[in-house]
Amino acid sequence: MSPDEYCQQKAAQSGSSFYYSFLFLPPERRRAITALYAFCREVDDTVDETSDESLARIKLAWWRTEMAAMYEGKPTHPVTKALQPFVQPYDLKQEHVQAIIDGMEMDLNQTRYLDYAGLSKYCWHVASVVGILSASIFGATRPETLQYAEKLGHAFQLTNIIRDVGEDARKGRIYLPINELQQFGVTAADLLNARHTENFGKLMAFQAERAQKAYDEAFALLPKEDRRAQRPGLIMAAIYRTVLDEIERDGYHVLTQRISLTPLRKLWLAWKTWVKG
Repeated sequence: MSPDEYCQQKAAQSGSSFYYSFLFLPPERRRAITALYAFCREVDDTVDETSDESLARIKLAWWRTEMAAMYEGKPTHPVTKALQPFVQPYDLKQEHVQAIIDGMEMDLNQTRYLDYAGLSKYCWHVASVVGILSASIFGATRPETLQYAEKLGHAFQLTNIIRDVGEDARKGRIYLPINELQQFGVTAADLLNARHTENFGKLMAFQAERAQKAYDEAFALLPKEDRRAQRPGLIMAAIYRTVLDEIERDGYHVLTQRISLTPLRKLWLAWKTWVKG
């Protein structure tokens, strides 16, 4: 299996909405974004699928070393071999790639966030920098485009947090800020025991409003000149925002179920967004 095939398989297996946004890209950019996505999946799985915390830390340390080797032109893993040719052409900065690993390590260091400022730092590491790197691959000619991508990544992560509240709680993780739980009269025990209360619905409506605002702020930053090049990100946004709308329509019943879209609906949204330009 070639490095590109390895990355393709890794991306396809995930069933993520991101995969649908890659389908319409020219071959070289598609290879680059697939390799970046495969890297994100590798380090994410290192934390999520390794029960031994010390082993997870060792694996993340290995990835730090491997990414440094990639920037020196000496990759050894299929993912870094696939990604390395695109580092220079698309200006993929090493500090951004390493920041993703830092974000994954944050999941080993803490399972709660005191306030939105703390949560925002986490979102920047695991999502905003991915947005910046992705926008660079898609083709960014203006600094505002990277600002748009950073904000859009933040919106994606807020959506993920809303969608996965129940799933994360079952893993012992609560990403909703503690001071906001207190503000709405929701306890950690409510989440851990999947108690859908009226207060929980109000808390989630507050979270959804914040996420919707983040999408609006991101779109306002995207320069018209780069809009066509950034269509893959807009496809992701269409899919993610539709998921958020479905969660709102369902009354925020996210403690016992994970709301998602069918592959056909994702493909339809992707095609519609691409054609719209």
